[in-house]
Amino acid sequence: MRFLPFTIALALAPLSAAAQCGGEFSNFVLGLKNEAISAGYDQKTVNDFFRGVRKDQKVLNADRAQGVFQKPFIDFSRRLISQNRIDRGQAMSSKFDSVFRRIETTYGIDRGVLLAFWAFETDYGAFQGDFNTRNALVTLAHDCRRPELFRPQIFAAIELFSKGDFDPNKTTGAWAGEIGMVQMLPRDILENGVDADGDGHVTLKTSAPDALMSAAKMLSELGWSADQPWLQEVRIPEGLDLSETGITNKRLISDWRAKGVQPRTGDLPFDDMNAALILPQGHKGPAFLAYPNFDVYFEWNQSFTYVLTAAYFATRLDGAQVYDAGQPETGLNGTQMKQLQQRLQAKGYDVGKIDGILGAKTRQAVQAEQSRLGLPADAWPTPELLNRL
Repeated sequence: MRFLPFTIALALAPLSAAAQCGGEFSNFVLGLKNEAISAGYDQKTVNDFFRGVRKDQKVLNADRAQGVFQKPFIDFSRRLISQNRIDRGQAMSSKFDSVFRRIETTYGIDRGVLLAFWAFETDYGAFQGDFNTRNALVTLAHDCRRPELFRPQIFAAIELFSKGDFDPNKTTGAWAGEIGMVQMLPRDILENGVDADGDGHVTLKTSAPDALMSAAKMLSELGWSADQPWLQEVRIPEGLDLSETGITNKRLISDWRAKGVQPRTGDLPFDDMNAALILPQGHKGPAFLAYPNFDVYFEWNQSFTYVLTAAYFATRLDGAQVYDAGQPETGLNGTQMKQLQQRLQAKGYDVGKIDGILGAKTRQAVQAEQSRLGLPADAWPTPELLNRL
């Protein structure tokens, strides 16, 4: 176990019950300053960090407008994956081959995995975001939706500032405070940043080696198992018990093989490895086996659709063929999905926020109701299910 210095450990502690969000923004900032000083940072460092800080309404607007995640997997993946991105990924693989070799030797993480994140997060570094990172973090911590996530990031940014690796007035990134080519939060940079190019600084905005090695270290720390698969396209047999599918229903590979699940190409690895059978758009659409490393993706991003698309794109960059889209049944639009979530919630299911997004909790509730109603329990909601409810 790696221990942090006392001042950093205190600054990165989870949000306490006494810590406040909301209220007057100036009072909130004053509270942050006092907490930083109590954590051991000197007055000048604290004043320099917070000088000119302001609430950014554009950050809040972006936080509340993530409609892209309402798109189903096929639409979402086709939007994000293009031949141009594949070609550029292959070019980047060649350009930074020595870095990827170091990563594969040190962490056992396939280059396709990192290339996919690099592509989706910033289009290989081309679009890293122009939001002031300090302002974004303070704004989101002041907002009371997820202060427990963003407040600790402020103190991590102060620590990076004290090391000379963060400029509160010039460091920019995504609206949610992520920085650099692979979009890492300050706390992740502090804990997993790697000076891969040897210049004495962790510079994720301009150094591809730093960004890629840091992302690899972070995935390793999150639990990535070296030299193991993460996702594989498969075909499912007629008559499969669909209630056994879903990200939380894991079976041994040998069990899936015995049930008639077969890889679309190649072979299934490791009979004694657990895997979940994922049907992102029901039993008539694409099918994938998700191996243990797939779960690590959710530590990077909470969106099921994003995670599956990133994992699938990584396999494409490694040479996998385009998935068989099949002929999925018609799904629900955003309004219908919200209606579905409301009806499921009324039946006692925890579907999280009513947001029109088919997330993990909604999928589990859908599958349970499909089983109850005698419908194919593949976790893909259809107008028929909505009407039956």
